[in-house]
Amino acid sequence: MIYLILFWEFFKTGLFAVGGGLATLPFLTRLGENTGWFTHSQLADMVAVSESTPGPIGVNMATYVGFTAAGVPGAVVATVGLITPSIIIILIIAGCLKNFRDNRFVNSVFTCLRPASAGLIAASGLTVASMALLHLPGGSAGAGILDILNWKAVVLAAILFVLTTKVKRTKGLHPIVWIVASAVVGVVFQFS
Repeated sequence: MIYLILFWEFFKTGLFAVGGGLATLPFLTRLGENTGWFTHSQLADMVAVSESTPGPIGVNMATYVGFTAAGVPGAVVATVGLITPSIIIILIIAGCLKNFRDNRFVNSVFTCLRPASAGLIAASGLTVASMALLHLPGGSAGAGILDILNWKAVVLAAILFVLTTKVKRTKGLHPIVWIVASAVVGVVFQFS
């Protein structure tokens, strides 16, 4: 039964998460809250690992969730569930697009998908930023701003911002350098 649930949840995610892997974050947040398969903290770890490993982010996260929920078979089922809608949609579009390539309605649909995709990615970016930079209090109503900020992450983000945009010698470095450096700093300083 868990395999059917995994497939269905990731099929829905793959169907509606237009815009790539980060657009799956709102769906994964809801999935974690509804099923208990992973916590908010584990989702943040998932994003970090998925961002720093080769392959599509959404597929990496689906594989991770499937594995934590039901082992290797769960990882395969969740991954297949995520990619199935894309395969179906691409096959349908490829078959139909040749006939409607110059149709103004088809062009309008593709034009409308751009802001929807941008909105999903922006929402995901805000989610990732809040997971990385804030300690969201679970029930401390009197928590102040100093208690909410994850100071190590804020300092690291500020340093990375300066090094990647302002310092002439480092701003041209490949993004993988920054991913690896951030991972090392996170391990050394025990970010959580």
